Amino acid sequence: MNFSKFSLISLFFIFFCNSSCSQPVTEQNPSLEEKIGQMLMIGFRGFTVDDSDHIVRDLTEYHLGGVILFDYDVPTSTAERNIRSFEQVQNLNSQLQKISAKELLIAVDQEGGRVARLKPTRGFQPHVSAEYLGEIDNADSTRYYASSMSAQLEELGFNINFAPVVDLNTNPENPVIGAIERSFSENPELVTKHASIFLDEFEKHGITGVLKHFPGHGSAWNDSHVGMADVTDTWQESELKPYENLIKSGRDFAIMTAHVFNENLDTEHPATLSKAVQTDLLRDELEFKGVLFSDDMQMEAIRSFYGLETSIKQAINAGVDILVFGNNSVYDPDIVPKAVQIILNQIKSGEIEEDRIHESYERVQALKERLSDG
Repeated sequence: MNFSKFSLISLFFIFFCNSSCSQPVTEQNPSLEEKIGQMLMIGFRGFTVDDSDHIVRDLTEYHLGGVILFDYDVPTSTAERNIRSFEQVQNLNSQLQKISAKELLIAVDQEGGRVARLKPTRGFQPHVSAEYLGEIDNADSTRYYASSMSAQLEELGFNINFAPVVDLNTNPENPVIGAIERSFSENPELVTKHASIFLDEFEKHGITGVLKHFPGHGSAWNDSHVGMADVTDTWQESELKPYENLIKSGRDFAIMTAHVFNENLDTEHPATLSKAVQTDLLRDELEFKGVLFSDDMQMEAIRSFYGLETSIKQAINAGVDILVFGNNSVYDPDIVPKAVQIILNQIKSGEIEEDRIHESYERVQALKERLSDG
């Protein structure tokens, strides 16, 4: 009789603990593959998750940490990508978030002006350019547009915005910054002022802003989307000032790297792949503790000069936490399994330390916890 009671109690306890007491493995002891997956953000084709032949696989099998949405598909030169209408984007983001086991980073480039994936022609709110706001230099106007943008992003289900741009407008003819009105000003204090307002409004609405492009893209004469931008002779130390000011302010934000070569900072590697820039300068000297995103790893400046294996290894060892593959310069539906396998191989060969992966994983999870708590 005592034995039967004991057996029943034991069976009940085992059943109860199996169904209620255990924690998911991903929470208590994430695998190396899970940590690597959390370091990747990719773009994909599809207005719903059913339109994609790989995004569900990437989220469920490879533990993908983030996605980025676009309104235009560059490889096919069509507007058939991810963004069609307000309700459609809202539903897509909701679907993506539900599929992901962890809080999913869902990003967009919504700067205002010409760089706006959410366009008024598709029913989204219009937002003016950074240059316009810098020229009128009115804090209330900047706050109005920043608040409006933030509220829309929140309602749509985004939690990462690759904005504001804090590049200084030192070269107004720069084809990817000054010429398309993406910079607030050449004055670092004015850039800091308006970027601060955007970051404050983003945070109120559960959006993490991403300052770009470190350590400064404003003086370039060419476009890193189509080739290497060398700023050795044009870059100025004042381009670091907005980063320094905003880091000291204690605000929560992330930073994106620049695919620029600057011999003054690193004689061998562009900034995205440079430990001297991303760790020695940004982490150690400027004391940035947050998440560091790469600019798109498939842009010509990186892809054609370094190739996938070398660029992944260099970026991670430089200090990048999340590798962004926009899949919008070239389209590779298997970029996630390829990247995961490359990183696993490089850890096995000793080219990347496993501690370096854990370091980035911890930063990414801390960001996700703040977003989910907010």
